[in-house]
Amino acid sequence: MTGPVGLPPTRFDYTAPAVAVAALGPVHLIGIGGAGMSGIARMLRDRGVRVTGSDSRDSAALQALAAEGISVQVGHDVTAVTAAHTAVVSSAIREDNPELTAARAAGLRVLHRSQALAALAADSRCRIAVAGANGKTTTSSMLAAVLTAAGWDPSYAVGGDPVQLPVNAHLGQGDTFVIEADESDGSFVGYRPHVALVTSVQPDHLDFYGTAAAVEAGYRAFVGTIEPGGLLVACVDDPGARRLADAAAAAGVRVVRYGTSDDADVRLTDLDPTGLGARASVDVDGTAYPLRLSVPGEHNLFNAAGVLAAAVSALPWDEPAPARRAPERVTQWLDLLWRFRGVRRRFERVGDAGGVTIVDDYAHNPAKVRAAVATGRGALPHGGRLVVVFQPHLYSRTRDFAAEFGAALAPADLVVVTDVYAAREDPIPGVTGALVADAVRAVRPQTEVKFVPGPADLVPTVIGAVRPGDLVITIGAGDITGVGPALLERLELPDQRGGRVADPTVEAI
Repeated sequence: MTGPVGLPPTRFDYTAPAVAVAALGPVHLIGIGGAGMSGIARMLRDRGVRVTGSDSRDSAALQALAAEGISVQVGHDVTAVTAAHTAVVSSAIREDNPELTAARAAGLRVLHRSQALAALAADSRCRIAVAGANGKTTTSSMLAAVLTAAGWDPSYAVGGDPVQLPVNAHLGQGDTFVIEADESDGSFVGYRPHVALVTSVQPDHLDFYGTAAAVEAGYRAFVGTIEPGGLLVACVDDPGARRLADAAAAAGVRVVRYGTSDDADVRLTDLDPTGLGARASVDVDGTAYPLRLSVPGEHNLFNAAGVLAAAVSALPWDEPAPARRAPERVTQWLDLLWRFRGVRRRFERVGDAGGVTIVDDYAHNPAKVRAAVATGRGALPHGGRLVVVFQPHLYSRTRDFAAEFGAALAPADLVVVTDVYAAREDPIPGVTGALVADAVRAVRPQTEVKFVPGPADLVPTVIGAVRPGDLVITIGAGDITGVGPALLERLELPDQRGGRVADPTVEAI
């Protein structure tokens, strides 16, 4: 199918008008166990839709849905769609999936995950779509958590698990709907937001877009879907987002800029990201306010500035602008930002054992990896070493950005690189994690680098290398997240590093 203007060809017409939820009939979700799909299943159920679903393997998410009364099955079978009027799929579901094939053959309405979400959000008075190569999950989670803490009961659908929210998708009674808008497959053009918040525009997902120029064209298409009278909130410290903001302003779109640049409408100064929190000064309408966060990293100061910029510029949607920007209102938003406790797998503290601290992070493109490494360096105890265990995600991304990954990882003292996590891709000849390991060595020869292609060798290799005082970060969007708990278990054994975890619960730093 031909894609929307500015996008490569796609399987779905993302810009088609949203389907009314009442017109969907019974819905079957193929791949219901995914984070985004399970959230949509719950929201559809809460709107009174009969929901079923299937997934290729059992999981905690699948079991939770079953416990909540949603009919799910493990494995894909053509009979699963028999009673459905609509089938919903994610981009990970291929066209030869037997359930999808059966749904199309039966003439069922087939929607992409984003189209189902757009249907759920269509009636909201204020839709806020958060997009960007980096920071969109934390920023959308931060916004959802802040609005929830303020008592607004917003609807939201985000790609991570916010620590202080019970679920990652919720159908609220309020009139605001926060959406994490995924650019990876072009589906972010379907939400028609009143507020589009863009954290960054950088080359990624080149398996879909092909070129960096096509990525920027995709974001312009996204901005082109903003509702009349709406606005773009953009981080102008990011060159791509600045170009997007300039193009939007030239086209007559209202633009609110944030960052450290002199022309930022919400401007950060005196940034201090060291330690297990972060602080800065933030200027709104010429008044400087203290910004304090309970989550670490300079990138989170920018995320918070984006949330604040959206809040003082657009929330509540039907309120006059001066009231939104009153000093007491700004102070209230800043207090709520201080209470934000982070997102699972975003520099999340897994635990401590044997004098070693272990953190897990979902970073999977060079800029995100660079931010995770910088945050780790800022949080490092005196005399400790920074040990990064990195699992490259996607063969195409590893091929295209091996050098950039090397530069992002190089500031660590020890880097352990695994082989590539394939996800939705087939192997590419000659592309392995060794490309990244070699790139680290080329950038900074003094960094110790180990390439460990065998999964069974990974934990023993790390155990043999770490020592008390080290901070270990496992980084990647694949199954690397299971390595942290395995390291803790080994480090707790008396014949390893000694010591016990004082608090074995997983918590965010």
